[in-house]
Amino acid sequence: MFTRRVAVIGAGYVGASTAACLASLGHLVTCADINEDKVARLNRAEVSINEPGLSGLIAEGLAAGRLRFVVDAGVAVHSADVVYLCLPTPMGTGGVADLTVLESVLLGLREVLPANCIVAIKSTVPVGTAARSRDLLGRADVAVVSNPEFLREGSAVHDVLNPDRIVVGSDQQDAAERVGALYTRLGAPTVLTDAASAELIKYAANCFLATKLSYVNAIAELCERLGADVRDVTEGMGYDRRIGQAFLSPGPGWGGSCLPKDSHALLQIADGVDFEFRLLRAAIDTNTRQFRRITNKIRLALTGCRQGSLRDVRLCLFGLTFKAGTDDLRDSPALAVATQLRQAGAVLVAHDPAIRSDATHPALADLTTVDDPMIAAKGAEAVVVLTDWPQFRGLDWTSLADALHRPIMVDTRNLLDPDTITRAGLHYHGLGTRPVPPGTGVSEHSAVSTGPHHGLGTVTPCC
Repeated sequence: MFTRRVAVIGAGYVGASTAACLASLGHLVTCADINEDKVARLNRAEVSINEPGLSGLIAEGLAAGRLRFVVDAGVAVHSADVVYLCLPTPMGTGGVADLTVLESVLLGLREVLPANCIVAIKSTVPVGTAARSRDLLGRADVAVVSNPEFLREGSAVHDVLNPDRIVVGSDQQDAAERVGALYTRLGAPTVLTDAASAELIKYAANCFLATKLSYVNAIAELCERLGADVRDVTEGMGYDRRIGQAFLSPGPGWGGSCLPKDSHALLQIADGVDFEFRLLRAAIDTNTRQFRRITNKIRLALTGCRQGSLRDVRLCLFGLTFKAGTDDLRDSPALAVATQLRQAGAVLVAHDPAIRSDATHPALADLTTVDDPMIAAKGAEAVVVLTDWPQFRGLDWTSLADALHRPIMVDTRNLLDPDTITRAGLHYHGLGTRPVPPGTGVSEHSAVSTGPHHGLGTVTPCC
């Protein structure tokens, strides 16, 4: 069996998942992190992040002696053939990626890296970072490659072990081939290229997805204005193999730890070479506008007017994380909408399956979080679904409708079955669809026709 000694620096969701999966492929992996408590917990196979399968995979690696976690990066890289850097590169001033941590680690490792080893950068970094890293190291015997990750939070283990492709870029072909060989057992297509191209592939892929999401959200708004149904429109689009079905679901906007950061970073990269990336800038602007659109949609559902007042209106929010399957609140569109609702004077009570009522986070400071969805709904003027947690589909919507002060549902993810919601006695407002009044009982959404009705019947729309 092909085995290499691998060091992974950084034990976040990318680093821990990379380390555990490489160990499962038979490599000898040492993962380092400066957080002593995290290292101790990982050595007990205790994982604080919501990544299905990760704890079990770590436990297997520890038991087999192929995986260990340490605090000292120098210990981790000792005798390593490949050293992975899985370090944070957050959005810095003006949107440029902040490489402070990565460059600091490189300088700290410069003197202790084994001769003829390879440094593989997994972090998402601007084009040219591999070349700059090689200069910072000043080690002619150490090759630097770009091996970007393509992981989704909440399914990182699956994505590492079932990749669409492996991308490895280096100006030294043999180094790229050696890193690519680590994944041979996965049987995935491997793209071997230069470092600059590999770095750009990651940005190009993420920004394409962001643009696709902005486009779909714009189509959803157009559907509402034209009386079309976005669910049918996107279904018809998705069967076109040139388009595909992925990333065709409208929502309150896109967010998370990657898409906002990477889209702004690519804009900075483009600006640096005097290229005006108008298409990407429009995608970002469309996403920012989407947060306001959702807020105005909630105003319309409650008041019949897109500029109607929400002052002192109690709203029940279902979902705070940026997507289902994770507890990550970073750049969450749900929180962006919540912020606008608070600024409009609304009183917010939220429930999210991944966020405990005693959770402390700056973004949660001005809203109440509860563990029971029924408590969140009690006395609220409307329920607003902001995150696509499947658990929401199984709620007792009849009881929830009874708990509400007014029977209004705004589903910004088109997550719920309108038939179920309206039979429970709620007015259903989805994205890119016509509102559906309670008791309609229409099982085929394409047959719903409510004309100019905006969900409240007695309210005359003013806009």
